[in-house]
Amino acid sequence: MSTLKNHVQLIGNVGQEPSITNLESGKKVARFSLATNEYYKNEKGEKIQNTEWHTIGAWGKTAEIIEKYAGKGKEIGISGKLKSRSYEDKDGMTRYVTEVEANEILLLGVKDDNNSADN
Repeated sequence: MSTLKNHVQLIGNVGQEPSITNLESGKKVARFSLATNEYYKNEKGEKIQNTEWHTIGAWGKTAEIIEKYAGKGKEIGISGKLKSRSYEDKDGMTRYVTEVEANEILLLGVKDDNNSADN
């Protein structure tokens, strides 16, 4: 049961090109937004789409895979956990952020030459 604690799984589309940062330690970090869609019918029977945006962070090998294969618009699945942090902005205000720290990624969607892990 301990693996169910703080566990997130999402399937969605990458919102913009991932931001890749190479740290002095040699580690790599990727940050990007992921859009997930939910569909339902309203009281008139019309199909409604609701889009949620999630901030995703990934480290190390997972960040390298994201950098190479997970560009804007690509459909991916991620597995990870929720992380919260705070920082001071340029005006000295404390800001709080909650994001998903991805530790696994699954490349979904149409396979093409630019999305193939064989390249």
